[in-house]
Amino acid sequence: MLRLLIFLSFLLFIDVYAFQAIRLLIQHKSLLVRSIVYGFYWFIPLAAATMLIFSDALGTANWPKGWLSVIRAFFFIAYLSKFMVAGILLIDDFRRIVLYVYDRWAPSPQVDTSRSRFLAQLALFVGGLPLVFLSYGMARNPYRYQIMRQRLQLRNLPPSLAGLRVVQLSDIHAGSFTRPEAVARAIDMVNALNPDLVFFTGDLVNNAAEEMLPYKEMFGRIRARYGVFSIFGNHDYGDYVMWPSEHAKRDNLELLKSIHREMGWQLLLNENHLLEIAGQQVAIIGVENYSALARFPKYGDLAKAYAGSEPAALKILLSHDPTHWEAGVVEKYADIQLTLSGHTHGMQFGVEIPGWIKWSPAQYVYKQWAGAYESQGQWLYVNRGFGFLGYPGRVGILPEISLLELA
Repeated sequence: MLRLLIFLSFLLFIDVYAFQAIRLLIQHKSLLVRSIVYGFYWFIPLAAATMLIFSDALGTANWPKGWLSVIRAFFFIAYLSKFMVAGILLIDDFRRIVLYVYDRWAPSPQVDTSRSRFLAQLALFVGGLPLVFLSYGMARNPYRYQIMRQRLQLRNLPPSLAGLRVVQLSDIHAGSFTRPEAVARAIDMVNALNPDLVFFTGDLVNNAAEEMLPYKEMFGRIRARYGVFSIFGNHDYGDYVMWPSEHAKRDNLELLKSIHREMGWQLLLNENHLLEIAGQQVAIIGVENYSALARFPKYGDLAKAYAGSEPAALKILLSHDPTHWEAGVVEKYADIQLTLSGHTHGMQFGVEIPGWIKWSPAQYVYKQWAGAYESQGQWLYVNRGFGFLGYPGRVGILPEISLLELA
């Protein structure tokens, strides 16, 4: 409780400090305008404090997880904006202190030490940027699915397999969804592509298998000519939950496996599946989560998954984390022509203008973070993610359905 009170006191300080800019700029407005603006401004800290107190006292286990993330994100955005406003006002106060000292010592004091109207306006403008963009990203973009089409020229691809249509989904994160009807439209988009193969590259849920239960039938409608194949991502193991026992954690994982089966998806756990397509053998190799970054789990065993796939004319690897590609695929398994990954979400934030700019904070963490990459004749495709996690929206990096045509 003490930590909560300290945190609430800090938020109140930010509220009061940032309020100075608003009060200065609307001080000459009518009483009605000031009352509306002031009421809206102070409603946010009141609501935030109420939610924090109730969640601390009662917990949030029974709260709708999707809507809880939306509410938390709204408060985060509001205080991020206020923090930026307060930062610029701090610069203004430093200026005022300097002028005050000068005024005290100058022989003919004539300086104005009142708050700068220009800096107050600048503070509100700068603080308004995250408020506008991140709010827009929440309201408009979390279900604004885009089909990303990519033609991949694979090495040693038999002519009979040219034109094979592969759809990739990744990072569904069902526990974040709040609009089932929008998700259903995306499933229709997938089926309208008439894929030969559909691959899901991990993170079906945020934490617990039960998050997928309301969407199991919906995703079970996905159809592909030669089947739907899937793997686990780092979130699927339940490692980010304090389970009451190891038995409960194992039960959760078994439930998730059964959900894959009930949806008609073939879950590959460090194993491969051989298909006969157009007279050629195609190996679908699926590894459990493996990351070259220390903070993520390493369940994957590519040697085990690869075993028996050697004769296949086309080998496609499903590996959730793209760091696995350079760390364990390119040099050691040169005959794997294509690796499909996800995991990064493109950080759900960035700027992409084809042929001009492709930027996201994700690129400072992941060398390969979105789209197609080639090295030594091998290809990696990193899906930007179907769902979202943490921030319930996207800015610049939209949710993706990948359509890959092999050539």
